[in-house]
Amino acid sequence: MSKKQPLSQDDKSLFRQLMSGTREIKQDTIVHKPGVKTREVPLKRLLSEQADNSHYFSDEFQPRLATEGPMRYVRADVSHYELKKLRRGDFSPEIFLDLHGLTQLQAKQELGALIAACRREHLFCASVMTGHGKHILKQQTPLWLAQHPWVMAFHQAPKEFGGDAALLVLVEVEEWQPPELP
Repeated sequence: MSKKQPLSQDDKSLFRQLMSGTREIKQDTIVHKPGVKTREVPLKRLLSEQADNSHYFSDEFQPRLATEGPMRYVRADVSHYELKKLRRGDFSPEIFLDLHGLTQLQAKQELGALIAACRREHLFCASVMTGHGKHILKQQTPLWLAQHPWVMAFHQAPKEFGGDAALLVLVEVEEWQPPELP
């Protein structure tokens, strides 16, 4: 970047001449208040939602998932085009869950909390990062997600969202209604 040339006396006098008869504008800073008030979700409700959503996950049930190619699943009543859009990276995750270092029980609880949060906050796409590790959570997470009734589809994440160490999940969200103001 080039250094600015100082203004010549002629330029300065021309500027003053053009600006004669004007006055300096007073800066008035206005802070806008948010239009929608957000309500704090009670801890009891959060724990209840987490428990309600994690009871779907069974270790005995083995859903039929694709064994060839990347990990993927689409619910029977959902278009396969949604799965294709997930694979292409058309959806960007709105929320991320990292399962690194968790036990299977903790991972189930966190998945339940993620699905509850997606439904509560109207978030359609989530990223679940399992990592590589000993492949326990990497193998179990798709089996658990395929059992949940609110999971529409999931696919191995594109490179920018974790690649084969993560899944992009589409969650069926409730119809959006404006929050009630107190």
